[in-house]
Amino acid sequence: MKKIWLAGGCFWGVEAYFMQLKGVITTRVGYGQGNTTDPTYKQVCSGKTGYTEVCELTYDEVSLSLEKVLEHFFRIINPVTLNRQGPDEGPQYRSGVYYSDAGDREVIIDFIKDKQVSYKEPIVVEVEPVRNFYLAEDYHQEYLQKTPGGYCHVNLMLARPEEKK
Repeated sequence: MKKIWLAGGCFWGVEAYFMQLKGVITTRVGYGQGNTTDPTYKQVCSGKTGYTEVCELTYDEVSLSLEKVLEHFFRIINPVTLNRQGPDEGPQYRSGVYYSDAGDREVIIDFIKDKQVSYKEPIVVEVEPVRNFYLAEDYHQEYLQKTPGGYCHVNLMLARPEEKK
């Protein structure tokens, strides 16, 4: 099992998308990469804490490689928009890939380099070691499962049937 942390705008949609994939074991949403202790949703939304909304994935790297995780991630984000995904705007909605295994950095960097040829603008996805990850409040966990029809900027149908659990 491996972990990776993905920031792609509102964490509800990122989590809902990845929850449906074969090889994803668990997801948890929270706040990462900030500069305060134990932030709240309201504090993160102020844009003053340095945090971004993040989905933590625990996945089986045998059935779902990091490259495949990144392919899925790039299906649901616009990697060239800074501090915005869909209608969500602000530093808490920036995109990023955060890792704990130093060996993952090279895989992520190489993947982004390969993707860059498909874009005229520079890719602005952060790539950093994960730090200061705090779980979001309980009502954010699996929010779209608890709230059918809830807001989501992510097209959950982008996962192909053969990729779903």
